[in-house]
Amino acid sequence: MSKQVAIITGAGGDIGRAIAIQLANDGFAVLCLDILEDLNKETIDLITKNGGTARALTCDILNEQDQQSMLAVAQELGTPKALVNNVGAITGASIQESTIDNWQRDFDINLKGAVACFKTLESAFKANQGIVTNIASVNGFGVYGHPGYSAMKAALVHFTRFASVEYGKFGMRINAVAPGTVRTQAWNDRAKQNPQVFEEAKRWYPLQRVADPQDIADAVSFLTSNKANAITGICLPVDCGLTAGQAELAGTFSQSSDF
Repeated sequence: MSKQVAIITGAGGDIGRAIAIQLANDGFAVLCLDILEDLNKETIDLITKNGGTARALTCDILNEQDQQSMLAVAQELGTPKALVNNVGAITGASIQESTIDNWQRDFDINLKGAVACFKTLESAFKANQGIVTNIASVNGFGVYGHPGYSAMKAALVHFTRFASVEYGKFGMRINAVAPGTVRTQAWNDRAKQNPQVFEEAKRWYPLQRVADPQDIADAVSFLTSNKANAITGICLPVDCGLTAGQAELAGTFSQSSDF
């Protein structure tokens, strides 16, 4: 039987790498896409050394030729079954400092690229009851800085819902995961500037911790598995409780020390 293939965009980054390794452990042949060849190769090496099946493709998800290469290589590996739209990028920190070019870049990378990958795999997924997981963000639900990124993540969540309704008749399941703060290289770089950044961030999280890449990978693994066969159209926060509320604020409002 043809091996089922999972395609992960941005597989050279910390979150994408954790997802790729986890799905390989789940039995998928994984196609790892990244525009950074060296980082992508590191992900592949980690998977193959552990006995998994993986291929690397240096890919710009906004390039039509690269999109077609993604489909061709996935079909060479086996049956395209799952897509994880993980690529993301942040530009302007506020509306006042951002430009229209910032907003265009946020749109291209965080929304257009995900839709383009989905459309490229559309026919294969309609035939094979494909499973799509879009990596959104808690920024799509509230104001945590970076307006263009946040707006596009909100749009990605609504695209997830819309697609789940339209493509459900093909047996396709389409969901999203919304990470909060995740301990990645990007945050480690911020920690070099402010060693207390994680401690400062933890105060807003009910679990008093921030997530790590494996937490995101575990959520994707669940949504891609048969255990989630009746789940589609949701956005699952993996945010250590951030979007549920803040204990400090609840304590202020209630004047209770229980928070």
